[in-house]
Amino acid sequence: MAEGGAGGNQPPREPPQNLQGLLQMAVMAGNAESAPLEPMSNERRQWLQEAMVEAFRGQVDEIEQMKECLRVLEATTPGTGSQESLEDAHSDRANREEALDLLAELCENLDNAADFCKLEGMRLLAHRYLEHEEEELRWRAAHLVGTCAQNVPKVQEQALALGCMRKLLRLLDHDPSEAVRIKALFAISCLVRAQEAGLLQFLRLDGFSVLMRAMQSNVEKLKVKSAFLLQNLLIDHPEQKETLCSMGMVQQLVALIRTEHSTFHEHVLGALCSLVTDFPEGVQECQQPELALEELLKERCQQLKEQEEFQEELDFCETLLRLCFQSQPDENNMDR
Repeated sequence: MAEGGAGGNQPPREPPQNLQGLLQMAVMAGNAESAPLEPMSNERRQWLQEAMVEAFRGQVDEIEQMKECLRVLEATTPGTGSQESLEDAHSDRANREEALDLLAELCENLDNAADFCKLEGMRLLAHRYLEHEEEELRWRAAHLVGTCAQNVPKVQEQALALGCMRKLLRLLDHDPSEAVRIKALFAISCLVRAQEAGLLQFLRLDGFSVLMRAMQSNVEKLKVKSAFLLQNLLIDHPEQKETLCSMGMVQQLVALIRTEHSTFHEHVLGALCSLVTDFPEGVQECQQPELALEELLKERCQQLKEQEEFQEELDFCETLLRLCFQSQPDENNMDR
């Protein structure tokens, strides 16, 4: 029965806590069975008014929280000339870290992410925090850029216009902190996936070369996530396969497969599969004798057999063997 019932016998539901909850309530009410219209009781009218007030208050409270966080982040950093100043600086940095953490939590909500940008939050991240001297603030800033940009085209466009892509690629390529590099890659992924302008900037700034260098790093998590992004970009944008082949991507991927075996290889083989699928030039690159890829794949298949945890990697190896080295009919057999 719909909330309240035709005769108001059911107790009223808890009021929704935000606008999304209020919208869900409205949809449910709209889907309820039609009933004869009756005058709204005073009790029901009061409940509805309180529900709407609570929903809008929650949204306003979150905007106020974002404004307070931005006030913390906009404040001038205290000096460090004395012991007291050092303590103030430590406390100030902790406050900034907490502000960025709270903003990241709030901006999981798409409406809040859009409001954050309207409050000039993205500009502050781009101009002051992506390249901040404190790595704890840099990685949090990169994470917040990615969190805001996920699936929100307007936010993506603003981040790109503010030069975030260039700075994030620089962080991914050169930052000494593993955490910063991993979060920069996350933000880059959020700016290029399903965003044509982001991909164009990524290409113009030689992003694929940066991605390959990340795959060649000694940070396992960074390597895995870079290979995964490469694989998805190839699936989403097969028109980039020619560019990647001309960069020697096949040779570099095969070289990575020859390194000491790890779970990372599954994603490298997946990227290589994506590169050669429906792309004869990529197949020809894989067939170059100096790569000895066929032998490598056959050896890997033997190595992985009956190891359930490597089943996907085995599948990729078998797919590459089929795509690139499937036996051609022998001429003598054809004559017969």
